[in-house]
Amino acid sequence: MFITIVSFIFVFGLIVFAHELGHFATAKFNGVKVHEFSLGMGPAIFKKQGKETLYALRAFPIGGYVKMEGEDEASDDPRSFSNKKPLQRLVVLAAGALMNFLLAYVLLVIIMFSIGAPSNIVGGTIEGYPALDGGVLIDDEITQINGESIETWDQVVAAIGNSNGDTIVLELERAGQPVQISLEPVEKEGGGYQIGIQPKYVKKIDQAFSMAGKQFITFFTDIFKFFTTLGQKNVEAELVGPVGLVSIIGQVSRQGIMNLLLLAAYISINLGIVNLLPFPALDGGRIIFVFIEMIMGKPIDKEKEGYVHFIGFAILMALMVFLVFKDISRL
Repeated sequence: MFITIVSFIFVFGLIVFAHELGHFATAKFNGVKVHEFSLGMGPAIFKKQGKETLYALRAFPIGGYVKMEGEDEASDDPRSFSNKKPLQRLVVLAAGALMNFLLAYVLLVIIMFSIGAPSNIVGGTIEGYPALDGGVLIDDEITQINGESIETWDQVVAAIGNSNGDTIVLELERAGQPVQISLEPVEKEGGGYQIGIQPKYVKKIDQAFSMAGKQFITFFTDIFKFFTTLGQKNVEAELVGPVGLVSIIGQVSRQGIMNLLLLAAYISINLGIVNLLPFPALDGGRIIFVFIEMIMGKPIDKEKEGYVHFIGFAILMALMVFLVFKDISRL
């Protein structure tokens, strides 16, 4: 239980911190007066008053906020959020989600670099397959197949898989010396051919950036598709609340730090997308009001906008309570 709680605080704290830091940094950069930067909700367990901003750590690690002058009310202060140009407000509002996306990408880079990427160096051979019987050794580097230059593991897989079972010639580099081996690939289940080799994983930062980008796109598109299917017939959506999230994080934390960071990246992308949804009280809902103001060419009544956001916040809180009860019913 202790590991579960610590893991939840670490994951959610990191994600919330990145989100609020995005709002805070861009607000300061655009000259907005920030009254408070707070992590967590509820009573403060730590407070420090800066020159202008109060920095607080609160008891319940389920959120955070940046309190800006004139964000939800009219203000005559020239440094208030409401008195900034629409483009400046858009940047501040969108920065939280963008920081969540950036955090997710950084975490994925760390994960991919730690795991390493499959290379064109042989990391293992499988008994009963042509490679082992033909004399391929661990740490052999495959430089050519049938005269075609090889630099990546994907090229190795493609060249062997598309061989149609015909004899292939491997050009290897072994301890600095060239070695040539001819093998006949065997057909595998599902199509394609193999010779029974496994890649050696190497840590290369450029490959880590590339693989992280691919994984980020996969996560982003999967989450986005999920939200687009909500409400459709024949689609069962399994939503979880805070209790369910604690349980999931606890389970993943037992599988190792890399799996925990992978989950953190997924949740961070999820949070970024959710916050950009055009719903009142969310950043996306506030962004919609800024766009309306830009189209109309005049500010929207802050009292009316605040009322809309209040209703949206109430709906979100009701949804949160519903999800908590649903999580508890699953236990």
